[in-house]
Amino acid sequence: MAKPLAFGSLLLLSSSLIAPAALAQTTGSSTGGGQSASPPATVTVDPAAGQTPEVQEEQIEVSTPGAGDDTGADIVVVGRNIPNAIRATPEVISVLSSADIARTGEGDIAGALQRVTGLSVVGSGFVFVRGLGDRYSSSLLNGSPLPSPEPLRRTVPLDIFPTSIVASALVQKSYSVNYPGEFGGGVINLTTKGVPEESFLSFGASAGYDSASTGQLGYVYDGGSLDWLGYDSGERTVPGFIKAGGASAPQYSSAQIGSMSNAPTTLLQQSDNLPANFSGELNLGHSFDVGGARIGVIASGSVSNGFRTREATQQDTIDASGALRSDFRTVLTDNRIVTNGLIGLGADFGEHKVRWTNVYIHDTLKQGRLATATVYPNSSGDRIMQQNTNWFARQLIDTQLTGEFKFGDLGLDVRGSYANTKRDSPYERSFSYRFDQNAQRYQNNLNGLGENAFVAFSALNEDLYSGQADLSYKLPTARPITVSAGYYYSDTDRTSTRYNFQYRTFDQSALPAPYSYLRPDYLLSGGTINGACAANDGGGCIRLFNLSGADGAAQYDASLRIHAGYGQLEGEIADGLRATVGVRYETAKEEVTTSSTSFQGTTLDNDYFLPAATVTWNFAPDMQFRVHGSKTIARPQFRELAPQLYRDFDSDRQFFGNPQLKDSQLTNAEARYEWFFARDQRVTVAGFYKHIKNPIEQIGFFPNDTSPLQTGFSSAPAADLYGAEFEAQKYIPLDTAFGSDFFAGRRLLLIANYTYTQSKLKVGDELVPSPIQNGSGVPVLLPANQLFRDGAPLTGQSDHLINAQIGIDRKTGVVSQLTMLFTYASERVTNRGPISGGFLPDIVEKPGIKLDIVARQGFKVRGAELELKLEGRNLTGTKFQEFQKFDDGTRVDVNTYRLGRTFTIGLSAKL
Repeated sequence: MAKPLAFGSLLLLSSSLIAPAALAQTTGSSTGGGQSASPPATVTVDPAAGQTPEVQEEQIEVSTPGAGDDTGADIVVVGRNIPNAIRATPEVISVLSSADIARTGEGDIAGALQRVTGLSVVGSGFVFVRGLGDRYSSSLLNGSPLPSPEPLRRTVPLDIFPTSIVASALVQKSYSVNYPGEFGGGVINLTTKGVPEESFLSFGASAGYDSASTGQLGYVYDGGSLDWLGYDSGERTVPGFIKAGGASAPQYSSAQIGSMSNAPTTLLQQSDNLPANFSGELNLGHSFDVGGARIGVIASGSVSNGFRTREATQQDTIDASGALRSDFRTVLTDNRIVTNGLIGLGADFGEHKVRWTNVYIHDTLKQGRLATATVYPNSSGDRIMQQNTNWFARQLIDTQLTGEFKFGDLGLDVRGSYANTKRDSPYERSFSYRFDQNAQRYQNNLNGLGENAFVAFSALNEDLYSGQADLSYKLPTARPITVSAGYYYSDTDRTSTRYNFQYRTFDQSALPAPYSYLRPDYLLSGGTINGACAANDGGGCIRLFNLSGADGAAQYDASLRIHAGYGQLEGEIADGLRATVGVRYETAKEEVTTSSTSFQGTTLDNDYFLPAATVTWNFAPDMQFRVHGSKTIARPQFRELAPQLYRDFDSDRQFFGNPQLKDSQLTNAEARYEWFFARDQRVTVAGFYKHIKNPIEQIGFFPNDTSPLQTGFSSAPAADLYGAEFEAQKYIPLDTAFGSDFFAGRRLLLIANYTYTQSKLKVGDELVPSPIQNGSGVPVLLPANQLFRDGAPLTGQSDHLINAQIGIDRKTGVVSQLTMLFTYASERVTNRGPISGGFLPDIVEKPGIKLDIVARQGFKVRGAELELKLEGRNLTGTKFQEFQKFDDGTRVDVNTYRLGRTFTIGLSAKL
């Protein structure tokens, strides 16, 4: 019977499996008949070191009866057996090895993960597991938690991790108590590349074409001299008076705001020929022996620069029949620049391993936006034109120290980590001009009636310290049983500020002509600010009025401190039956304090016992059946608790927090059948169920008839989610196919998975915290059935997810692969129907069908290994569609735009 996987490998698992080698030999004779087999080898993996699994030799004795007697020769096969890692683990997992990631051809790990059963990627790299939103998933790097650079989320957007620094990705869908208790849909553990077995140097570059962007029209602005690298050269330095008084100063005079004109960040320009996308990377590794230790170092660096233009239809309604309140045609051009680096040091001495890993990621989005409309709140019938220039710089720095120590049957794993994330968005500029029919020109007189100018400054800083120690011991019992226990601690601190201002004349009258006809950089020039008004109070014509207080909390500080301990038993309880049973105790204190006088801070101080059990029955040599049950939690995220207005640059939607939310509690159950009919080939079928108490859901509402749609948060009383998964993977040798030498040594790869999910909110007249505020600006309690429809699905949940891969590859020698990748996701609710005199239809996204093709061909030139890669993405030309549909068939396109087909060519070399 299979031994349980070594405890340490649960958190640090890699699927970098190597082919087994076997040696057959003939021994002396023995008596007796029949067949016996020793258990498969125990796998112990350190992916941080870039190692393949350690294995134990196994022997299979087969008695061959002689002619006419009971004595025969015994054939003893001594092999290095490497069992399927997915089969050997006591929990339900999916693993993407470096080979799996390379086959998809994806540039970031979020794109590769969407090929995993039950996973979908929403927005800017946020991974949903089994239809549960990103708030129900957690991300780890080498087993340590990661902070998020996004104000909207605690989970880190995985599209900031390039595949060049990731060795493997593990997705665990059934809870085990060695993981943090915030475990809804699953946990995603990324393993960085580790110490190499031998020295190497590799480098590569790629160029890409996007049919909707490259060589097409877009809107850009100059910025600074280092913008092409994603770094500001000083053009966007926030003035000291904004930092000092942004939360409270009522207004600033022209003398103060004259230094804020910085025209390169103000003037939007049309580009008729956007450049192609490009990327480059460099990787190196070296290892050597010192005394009895193996020392290694690995380093990686890359940069990418790409453009994406979205020509979107953006509409909204507050009418039960779907009559439009606003109807914008918007062109957004995103210039995204990502630079990253990794440095890893490691030492192996005997059974002990020590690793020090450092990761740096800098992700910048430079955005230009131009929108026009004739239908808008307070519409005069004249066309308005809005322009925005934005700069969003995100940064992650992570340093980790881990150690794995083995003393016979006793194992000790320790890890400590510090991570810092930042997000800076200075000078978020917005201008709105109205077309003057008389002058036949656009004008902006700053009077607020379709003519205005705003600027905002937002910043986020988060520090996360974490540490964990795991102790495991193999009991000297007849059946293999491992006892493990551990302690976990994390300390997170976040500071977030958002200061929002409006430019107006000193007496808030209309700015006179001809100044009102000036373009944005001249409109805010020193001459206009000081001299546009014939009479003023000596402080200049144009002032900067502070709106931060009206937008909730201009600043909030948040913290989350967790202490946890667990105990677990893992082993065989009967022939063919093994179990993992444990309980985790977790106590946490989450606090949010704000600068607002209207909003009170909030504190959640709770503790939980979280049990988990998984039983696996090996009822056949290549088949097994698992059942799992557990309890887990999901805490409100900082942004969900903080009453601070924030605009999401991807969805172009405003979000506002609710300080009255509380923890969600989940009860999880699963049953799974697995058939491993050949090496790396399998069929699995599973059913799962989750009951969620107090699930946090998004609520759309309009603060007033002229305000943009805002998204708030509330806790529904309960929800149920259930579904099923199917996965199959098969290799077919093509050596003799079609009688062609081309297929010699090649095989056909077939991978398919399907996930069916259903979820339902359970809603009555229970009072729940509403995002809608009273006259004092404080959220109020309302009956749940006034905020939610009973039976409505959870946000983010697609009923159907399908992934398929069809590929041909060469089994040995240089890489030669051709892979078609197919994905489909059915419609999913992205935002609850806005509340406007009743329920409006939910806002729904239609991801649709996408087809990608990736070709990889290796060859050697003068001892160097080269690889050519060709990619075609979204060959179906599927659009992004987010809309509301009314009973009479009326459709409101909340955010709909064309996605381009992309084609990339890349060349890499390894020395």
